[in-house]
Amino acid sequence: MTPLQYNTDYPSVDDLIRMAKKRVPRFAFEYLDGGCNEDVNLIKNTAELREVELKPYYLSKHTGSTLKTELFGHIYDAPFGIAPIGLQGLVWPNAPEILAKAALQHNIPFILSTVSTASIERIGELTEGKFWFQLYHPKEDTLRDDILDRAEAAGCKVLCVLCDVPSFGFRPRDIRNGLAMPPKMSLTNFLQIFGRPAWALNTLYHGQPGFATMKKYMPKGLNMKALGAYMNQTFSGRVNEAKIAAIRDRWKGKLVLKGVASEEDTELAVKLGLDGIIVSNHGGRQLDAAQSAIKSLLPIVENYKGKIKIMMDSGVRSGPDVARTLASGADFAFMGRTFMYGVGALGNEGGNHTISMLKVQLQQVMDQICCERVEDFPNFLV
Repeated sequence: MTPLQYNTDYPSVDDLIRMAKKRVPRFAFEYLDGGCNEDVNLIKNTAELREVELKPYYLSKHTGSTLKTELFGHIYDAPFGIAPIGLQGLVWPNAPEILAKAALQHNIPFILSTVSTASIERIGELTEGKFWFQLYHPKEDTLRDDILDRAEAAGCKVLCVLCDVPSFGFRPRDIRNGLAMPPKMSLTNFLQIFGRPAWALNTLYHGQPGFATMKKYMPKGLNMKALGAYMNQTFSGRVNEAKIAAIRDRWKGKLVLKGVASEEDTELAVKLGLDGIIVSNHGGRQLDAAQSAIKSLLPIVENYKGKIKIMMDSGVRSGPDVARTLASGADFAFMGRTFMYGVGALGNEGGNHTISMLKVQLQQVMDQICCERVEDFPNFLV
């Protein structure tokens, strides 16, 4: 187990946010930090999660608490993992590699996105095959099958099929910033880069980020406009029962549906023989009029707990937030932005720092309320 050593100058996610904002160009920070439309769902995710209250039992016998958690036959050292984020290397150079290595060291799951900036093969190598992969379902089945074959060959343990991006979110900040891969080099963006020398030097050292997993399929020499059109065309189309069933027939490992926000979709996941779901609204980046993730979670837990593994992301930012999520009935929690804030703030040390910080925070909550095991959290819900 990696020692819980973290930088005491940054003991909270808010500290990491403030430092990351100083070190990352605005166009990249706003891509990470923002939601869609007016950010209503983004704000609700965390605000409504933090309405969940826990009841402490101070006079109960307490022999100690453990964060260890069994999920899909593996004992993890904490009940939280690193959620997938696209374009990670744009926010901070080499970010997916930094986080994947830290996840392996701390024995927590790392999920690689199809549209991240590290390849399946690279993450498989860095994690010794102990990683999860999030599939943006491509339009062509042959492309899907090749990506699945690569994930299997790299040792991927859990495949997450993303279902909540039938259309790309309307994100005003990214539109104003001309966000693309690579980013549009307007005078404004150039000045932002000039004001963030650590980011600029690291990007120069690691090279221009790109869609590493998709690189082998993409026509060479695409300009920014053509690249955007290619990605939109490649991943157009809605995930449906037939597509999920075909993946279930093909994929030998654990299969999870990510982006679930209703009991109806949960029922379908159970019917199709999936191993788990991740209740999520894409971090408030797709549907501003949606429920918060915690409000979607509660009826799903009430009706499907024990029938399928139920996990949650969106709005989870801290150790106490993980505790609230688990107390509400989730089997596991995932965070995306929190870890990226850590890398943006502290670079190569950001992964280890953020995981250690979250473990310490969650351990304190467990000791405080007298919760000895992660699976006991629902007993402490007010």
